[in-house]
Amino acid sequence: MASAVMQFLLKTQISRLRWTSLTASFQFSKKGYRVLTPQNFSDYESIKQQYKPEVPEYFNFAADVLDRWTEMEKEGKRPPRPALWWVNDKGDEVRWNFEELGFRSRKVANVLSEVCGLQKGDRVMLILPRIPEWWLINVACMRTGIVLIPGTTQLTAKDMLHRLQTSKAKCLITDDVLAPVVDSLVSECQSLKFKLIVSEDQREGWLNLKDLFITANADHNCVTTRNQDPVTIFFTSGTTGSPKMTEHSHSSYGIGLTVNGSYKFKSLQHCVSAGEPINPQVMDQWKKQTGLDIYEGYGQTETVLVCGTFKGMKIKPGSMGRPSPAYDVKIIDEHCNILPPGEEGYIAIKAKPMRPFCLFTRYIDDPERTESTFRGNFYVTGDRGIVDEDGYFWFVGRADDVINSAGYRIGPFEVESALIEHPAVVESAVVSSPDPIRGEVKDLIVVKAFVVLASDYVSHDPEKLIDELQNHVKKVTAPYKYPRKVEFVQQLPKTVSGKIRRNELRQKEWGKA
Repeated sequence: MASAVMQFLLKTQISRLRWTSLTASFQFSKKGYRVLTPQNFSDYESIKQQYKPEVPEYFNFAADVLDRWTEMEKEGKRPPRPALWWVNDKGDEVRWNFEELGFRSRKVANVLSEVCGLQKGDRVMLILPRIPEWWLINVACMRTGIVLIPGTTQLTAKDMLHRLQTSKAKCLITDDVLAPVVDSLVSECQSLKFKLIVSEDQREGWLNLKDLFITANADHNCVTTRNQDPVTIFFTSGTTGSPKMTEHSHSSYGIGLTVNGSYKFKSLQHCVSAGEPINPQVMDQWKKQTGLDIYEGYGQTETVLVCGTFKGMKIKPGSMGRPSPAYDVKIIDEHCNILPPGEEGYIAIKAKPMRPFCLFTRYIDDPERTESTFRGNFYVTGDRGIVDEDGYFWFVGRADDVINSAGYRIGPFEVESALIEHPAVVESAVVSSPDPIRGEVKDLIVVKAFVVLASDYVSHDPEKLIDELQNHVKKVTAPYKYPRKVEFVQQLPKTVSGKIRRNELRQKEWGKA
């Protein structure tokens, strides 16, 4: 789900893919910018003090960073370094320096603009595995001002159709595996004009990107883009409804992600996580197996990083860490009052009088939903949390997921964390459920857990196992938090990015599915 800019700036090392030498911070003036050395901050306070980005009126990551680094290497002002180093499971290897990356991405830019006739502002959907062409197309879209819509190869036909119809993408780029799926949908996608396939073979009705690359012109002038011009559209994970189109600009991603990257790693020394809170048991096992801690972070498609356990900070297992220097993060109540430490409320970002530049631009074609995320002076994330006396933030759950049972507010994550400590539980999801008759009171809400069992426990007596799990949760958390209902399932419904769709389970419980 990460864009090319994210890959550049986060300098990830995932599987056997390695991006090197791409982490730097840059400051801007009215006439230009200067590239600084990687920010090897020693502690959180130094990050806050030194993080003072200036957003230029015009910015394009391809021209202002990648091409500039190429020039600096040619001038001897920067040592030559690889831009992309890619290795697959078969041992095939690709290494490009910055000049080669620029040369190849310009050729792809000309395929998009000259062959397909795509113009600045047009939308392209890209669904490829992590092969070198994925990064070339990302950079080519920046050069042309085309808005990139990345999609995972795990998308189903239904997911793909929804994204194509909603985005009105003019072009789709994919490989041999997904091309037949696209062909089955194309009659329902009126806006789709071009289909590009990344393949050694030809396919009827498709332009072949590899063939077109060979003959493409290598000269291309990067378009001029303003800092708020759109660069990419991400579809949200869709945990609480249909995925929304979240637009980011050339500055919100091209510059906003520098705080995430801003460190050099000679080898694996620093591990981070985001997406969903990590259970303490997982963190403990990771520490035992690798000797390394996991530094948790929190963000959204709309925000990039909101809070993080930055290098040098004390780790509080289960905490999201402290606010990113890019944001002023608070816990607020329904009326936008800032709550003191220890009180649960909405996780919110100060957005007035000055809107943070790295915040998303808008939800495409949905101004009402965009406006609904702003309340008073804040952008409200929709997540509930708590801040402690040390300024560390703790995730409680999505506002829709928090369960109000018998006057108690119960976050599903805490119950799920307790359940996974039991050896019988592989994973679980906790939601609210109606309790039609509980004593003499009707329509009370109770906690229900959907549990995937470990293979060794599948044959156990279900009633005894449920009782055992309930007593376990009572001991690990508070007695009122235990799940009064437990259902054993083979799998949990998840989004394409692996997040549990609790809303689907909740709707099932309340008869809405």
